[in-house]
Amino acid sequence: MTDDADSADAIRLTAYVHGHVQGVGFRWWTRSRALELGLVGYAANQPDGRVRVVAQGPAEAVRALVALLRSDTTPGHVDLVVDSYDAPRAGVTGFVEK
Repeated sequence: MTDDADSADAIRLTAYVHGHVQGVGFRWWTRSRALELGLVGYAANQPDGRVRVVAQGPAEAVRALVALLRSDTTPGHVDLVVDSYDAPRAGVTGFVEK
């Protein structure tokens, strides 16, 4: 998927993932799952140890990513996922690790 901002059911996720999620391949794992789901966005380490995940695309795929972030299949250990949603933004392509 390249730019899904015009899709009627598209949403944008911003999630902060708390736990032992840095230095364990979490961003790479998140990128892989997002690409499998056809999402665009990024996963970025935060100075306080969290990972910020921004993903947009079809609502069903975005919610599937959130479910995966909360699952016990992630690298490291996730204690909490704080998620919020808004309208997708135009011009977002690919899914990268920052």
